[in-house]
Amino acid sequence: MVELDQFKYKIGGYEEPLCELKESLGLDLKQERIDQLEAQMEAPDFWDDVTSSQFVMKELKQLKDVVESYETLQEEKDDIETMIEMGYEEEDPELVPEVKEMLEKFEEDFENLRISTLLSGEYDKEDAILSLNAGAGGTESCDWVSMLYRMYHKWAEKKGFRIQILDYLDGEVAGIKSVTMLISGENAYGYLKSEKGIHRLVRISPFNAAGKRQTSFASCDIMPDIKQDINIEIADDEIRIDTYRSSGAGGQHINKTDSAIRITHLPTGTVVQCQNERSQHQNKEKAMQMLKAKLYLLKEQEKKEELSGIRGEVMDNGWGSQIRSYVLQPYTMVKDHRTNEESGNPSAVLDGALDNFINAYLKWENLKQTKQED
Repeated sequence: MVELDQFKYKIGGYEEPLCELKESLGLDLKQERIDQLEAQMEAPDFWDDVTSSQFVMKELKQLKDVVESYETLQEEKDDIETMIEMGYEEEDPELVPEVKEMLEKFEEDFENLRISTLLSGEYDKEDAILSLNAGAGGTESCDWVSMLYRMYHKWAEKKGFRIQILDYLDGEVAGIKSVTMLISGENAYGYLKSEKGIHRLVRISPFNAAGKRQTSFASCDIMPDIKQDINIEIADDEIRIDTYRSSGAGGQHINKTDSAIRITHLPTGTVVQCQNERSQHQNKEKAMQMLKAKLYLLKEQEKKEELSGIRGEVMDNGWGSQIRSYVLQPYTMVKDHRTNEESGNPSAVLDGALDNFINAYLKWENLKQTKQED
């Protein structure tokens, strides 16, 4: 059958790419590290230091997930080749759509695993702290933040990631004025760093009786949840600490007392907030951790700009630095202005279908870095 010939040719073409992927993933070294960590876990004093043991367990899980993902790919390839041979032997046309579906899944899984090899940044494996803030536009922008919040929530759920609200402020009329959440899962920061910047929405306003087209803006900030102690000194006179009452709309785990903490780093104007923890002390501790992570990223960005000499190319995080537009009317289109990745289905994107945009960004960023190194 012609279809089976095409499928056989297609799956056969993955022999070399799979070998290259295995090398890119460093599977042999990962297996050696797995053996080392499992040996550590057998030590009688392994659980004496709970924090250290948790780091070991997390690293072990991440390594095993990569190895198992590659092994699953190999099994999928073997299953497809077996099904193709069965199709030839039985001359059963009903096997064609089944093999086609298996091949499509294999190609998607292969691409996702290949993309993961681009996540080589120092903190790409860490959990992510994502903050959304409404821009100019009042209620419109607050509603836009609530749509983005839902989008990232849906994306995280599809990935099997956990979401925890750290800070939440309602809009005055509708929507969300600002929200900060911790998204926990393997490579969460590595994926979500692509979302940092200004997101623009164009639609017919549901809040405007005249039905006029409205443009709204919201900013998205991303930083890794760095749990190790970051070597950054912050003097007491460099920060201002304010307490406030949490809004309570972020869910049942939001503490509804005056224990919420806002810390402002005066030299840089950096602001972090936390209201989710059970006490003011815990909120302050988490906020300081977030502040150190932000200041660390600022220093790293300054180093990059100095080394690469591209200071003029770095985006100013103002309302003009739009990374992506979501147009709902008069036509439907989502476009990333950095990579030119597009989708004609905004509904799917706003329902969490972000992987194409994230993958395009990672490829674009990797290509950009390669050119700079050359």
